[in-house]
Amino acid sequence: MILLDTNAAIWLALDSPDLGRRSRRLVEKAARDGQLTISAISFWEIALLIKKGRMRRPNSVGELRHQLLRSGATELPLTGEIAISAGELEGFHNDPADRFIAATAITHQATLMTADERLLRWRHPLARENAEL
Repeated sequence: MILLDTNAAIWLALDSPDLGRRSRRLVEKAARDGQLTISAISFWEIALLIKKGRMRRPNSVGELRHQLLRSGATELPLTGEIAISAGELEGFHNDPADRFIAATAITHQATLMTADERLLRWRHPLARENAEL
């Protein structure tokens, strides 16, 4: 199972070349196999990026969400278990969205696809793929 972080999800939805070739192949295979996921918290993060003017809106957040779900991604909800896990992560920075996304990947034993250097360097056995490769 692959869990897209927010940037990887945006790159996929916008068909951006920032999503690397290897990552794109992994995403396409995961989607075909029903193993591509995204945390519901990523849609909150996208909405905030647009509101703050840090992301140009290609369409509505709702449409971007539906586009990702139509492309084969399954939305994983934020649960109490994930929220508790996010609060208990050791050696992790304080960005709440990253905490929820990492905790979601851990809870679902998914490989986290991210280009975030802090997530890639974090010392934890969580499986990760660099989304830029």
